[in-house]
Amino acid sequence: MSELPTEPRGVPVIRTLAMPKDTNPSGDIFGGWLLSQMDMAGGLAAWERSAGRAVTVGIEAMSFHSPVKVGDILSCYVEVVAVGTTSMRMRVEAWASRGPDRKHQVRVTEGVFTYVAIDAQGCKRAVPPTP
Repeated sequence: MSELPTEPRGVPVIRTLAMPKDTNPSGDIFGGWLLSQMDMAGGLAAWERSAGRAVTVGIEAMSFHSPVKVGDILSCYVEVVAVGTTSMRMRVEAWASRGPDRKHQVRVTEGVFTYVAIDAQGCKRAVPPTP
């Protein structure tokens, strides 16, 4: 059995504060809010990698490890997994910083998001080669 990572993989893309308005009936941060933060982070990384507009076409392998709590600082890290002709797969990890000094980090969820590069008309376009 492999150990859980103690540090995020990828580059930091988004950092935000979990607020009471984002909770579910149990008082934990709503999974949809968390998923939207991760999609924004992956989408920004896809936009940067494709040098333009990119849209989400799929989410796979989502794993929720721990709830996000009100007051946690949520950080999303993105790692490019694969680049095709028009698509990009991004591993997005969400980590919560908590505790009085915010130094305790917990990986709360992760997933693989697929994005497709599109042009101004919404048609697929090629992802440029890595510079």
